[in-house]
Amino acid sequence: MKAVRLTEYGGPEVLKLVEIDKPAPTGNEVLIEIKAIGVNYADTARREGKYVVKTPLPFIPGAEIAGVVAAVGDQVTKVKPGTRIVTLIESGGYAEYALADERALIPIPEHLDFHTAVALPLQGLSAYHILKTMGRLEEGESVLVHAAAGGVGTIAVQLAKLLGAGKVIATASSDEKLALAREMGADVLINYTEPDWEQQVLEATGGKGVNLALEMVGGEVFNKTVKCLATFGRLVVFGAASGEQARFYPSSLMARNQSVIGFFLPQIMRKPELLQPSLVELFTYLGAGKLKLTIGGVFPLEDATKVHTLLQSRKTQGKLILEP
Repeated sequence: MKAVRLTEYGGPEVLKLVEIDKPAPTGNEVLIEIKAIGVNYADTARREGKYVVKTPLPFIPGAEIAGVVAAVGDQVTKVKPGTRIVTLIESGGYAEYALADERALIPIPEHLDFHTAVALPLQGLSAYHILKTMGRLEEGESVLVHAAAGGVGTIAVQLAKLLGAGKVIATASSDEKLALAREMGADVLINYTEPDWEQQVLEATGGKGVNLALEMVGGEVFNKTVKCLATFGRLVVFGAASGEQARFYPSSLMARNQSVIGFFLPQIMRKPELLQPSLVELFTYLGAGKLKLTIGGVFPLEDATKVHTLLQSRKTQGKLILEP
């Protein structure tokens, strides 16, 4: 089978299309014929050797796949070949086939295609649990969403409204991206390339600051976002797309009872009582037309280098997808 693999850390050019043996399922494993692969910032961090956990080499990226069950292990009881599924795996998704545990499979509703299905789990679950589980969003609170035209951002803007946010403030780097954030339901639009963007956030909240902020850029953006928090405000960190770590003084949070909270989706995935109900809720929103997914582009597997370059240029909107 074809797969995209890296044997060294580095830029997009280290991704190489190779021919390797197709895996065989055993025990509770199923073999999935992949139809769509979600591309995420976590994949670029893996490629650079900067992920939250160590990335072993050689390595096949890809944690988010949709496809058809092609074969099952001898202990599989819940799924049959031919079933359309979407799932999250540790690695191996940039390929024509991959293995997954049957307990991690989510049947794709009949009304959804593979592209739509693969665009939801990682970013949808991230947005949901950043807002609700970690951010503890309450009715009427204000929310600041950075990179609001991205995969997580477009969903987070919509979910914030569905979960009862009073005002959603969206930031992005261009008028075109801000227009998309507006379409998703954002109330206030701010271009974060402008040097005084944090002052604009404060003005939009009457000087009080936001109750909840979603931050995945790092560096100076993190420090400015902390300054945007209200008393009892919470900032949830779920990435560092700039590659920069912020210099931060925790004691600065004390005067206004503020919080900085980390979020890592695999920890949610290890708790079925959190994972399964939230995914059902997301698919329900999608089926009812309350949640829209933005597909930023679909590319052949061999274009993985190009797609990583596009993603890190911050010139894309919505979800980028690879197709074997």
